[in-house]
Amino acid sequence: MPFDPATVQSIFRGTRTIAVVGLSPKPERDSHHVAEYLQRQGYRIVPVNPMATEILGERSWPSLTEAARHHHIDLVDVFRESAAVPPIADEAIAIGAKALWLQLGVCHDAARAKAQAAGLLVVQDRCTLVEHQRLRAAGMLP
Repeated sequence: MPFDPATVQSIFRGTRTIAVVGLSPKPERDSHHVAEYLQRQGYRIVPVNPMATEILGERSWPSLTEAARHHHIDLVDVFRESAAVPPIADEAIAIGAKALWLQLGVCHDAARAKAQAAGLLVVQDRCTLVEHQRLRAAGMLP
């Protein structure tokens, strides 16, 4: 799937709340660093990690479905292995998320296609932090 900066810009501009699936409570982990950056940019972070109770000052939920019972989720940001993506994509569709983002190294073409067919914007194998910074540097995001 070719990279589309306009899709990335649209995702960031249309997002207020980001569910981070696989968010680690450990500050040295990429998921924690990325989520912390996005939180500093003004996005509401909703951690999804059944092994944690709170991350980055926010309650952590055991599943995306449970998180969506308490928060309207715009973007589902996935820090899990590629094989775990299909049920996460199904949940993202079911909760009415606008977008699904598969982090750097995470790819699943069938799940991507299913999410896109359901109307979600999808990015895979890209880092939200890197792409947000790139768009900000280009003046495409505040």
